[in-house]
Amino acid sequence: MKIALVSQNADPLAAGEAGSSGQHTHVAALARHLSALGHRVTVYTRAQRPDPARRSRLTRDAHVVRLPAGPAEPIAGNELSPWIPEFGGRLAEEFAHDPPDVAHAHHWTSGLAVLSAAKGLGVPLVQTFHSLGVTARRHHQDDSVCPPGRRQVEALLARNADATVATCSEEVFELVRMGMPRRRASVVPGGVDLTAFTPEGPRADRPPRPRLLCFTDLTPRKGVDTAIVALTRIPQAELLVVGASGGVPLDDHPEVARLRRIAIRAGVGDRVRFLGQIGRRSLPSLIRSADAVISVPWYESFGLTPLEAMACGVPVLASSVGGHVDTVVDGVTGTLVPPRRSDLLAKAAVALLEDPTLRTAYGIGGADRARSRFCWSRVATETAQVYERVTGAAVAAHRPASGDR
Repeated sequence: MKIALVSQNADPLAAGEAGSSGQHTHVAALARHLSALGHRVTVYTRAQRPDPARRSRLTRDAHVVRLPAGPAEPIAGNELSPWIPEFGGRLAEEFAHDPPDVAHAHHWTSGLAVLSAAKGLGVPLVQTFHSLGVTARRHHQDDSVCPPGRRQVEALLARNADATVATCSEEVFELVRMGMPRRRASVVPGGVDLTAFTPEGPRADRPPRPRLLCFTDLTPRKGVDTAIVALTRIPQAELLVVGASGGVPLDDHPEVARLRRIAIRAGVGDRVRFLGQIGRRSLPSLIRSADAVISVPWYESFGLTPLEAMACGVPVLASSVGGHVDTVVDGVTGTLVPPRRSDLLAKAAVALLEDPTLRTAYGIGGADRARSRFCWSRVATETAQVYERVTGAAVAAHRPASGDR
């Protein structure tokens, strides 16, 4: 099968670089594992540098094609609206020259570009949103996370895509409310790199006191402040905070400054350490050094943090939202708590830190679940099955009736 993955806002070859997101990692891994299944994969993304290679190789059968659209510089996904028509036009030229069997759009901006590019070509559209504007708006009053028109475009895509691949069950309910026919939805989670994130391997040095770890984007919705306040009820423990700084020096980052003020006011400033961004290669050893990983955002469409911790055999304390509910098995791989409840988070953390047998059991259960459910080969296979359904339906729709032959 000839597959086009369209990721306007996230070049998969930038995965792991400063400012990259879970979408970068997701698209890169999906492309590699789809090609390993025997498919030909092209990832179309926007050129973000003045002189990038137009075509780069991911694997023998997977390539990245960068299309010029707008300024050749990084632009946040929700700020790409002015350049969607240009990107869609470039994409239409590519599809007309070499039409794929299916186009899988990642993020709402990519979906709108594919919808226009594939028009009249009979190329089925599969959509993955990664996050929804309606959910973001529910928790923010900030147009930067949900710019005007985003929710309308997402509703348009939900109604018109041939299939939607949601990353969690909660997202399906939101999409059905937006008008998506339920039969067009499949839940396929993201995967985890099981070659890097394993229980076996080196552990970063640590002091004798308990260690809790948060690794996440440095934005308020990620709930790091909840973890800091919870620390006031967790005796002796230290909290390490690892987060991408978006190119801003750690000491100049506004969210770091806010969190430091919270820690000082709470009287735990000496027990909270901000490490900034660390390389992906260093992350597994840091995870293994922790007694538990905390991931308590207000909302989360999927959430790679708990999964990477589970794969390393480390217990998870996670908020019971979005993809966490699908990923973390409460009482088996970790503990789920309501978001923004520092008291309940502290209670769960103390119970875990005081019970080494429970930590071991959660670690074993988490590693087993990561291996069995979230390996990328399984994710790619389930995604390819969605492609096969929509391409089969497209062929059937265009097949002439027996009387017309």
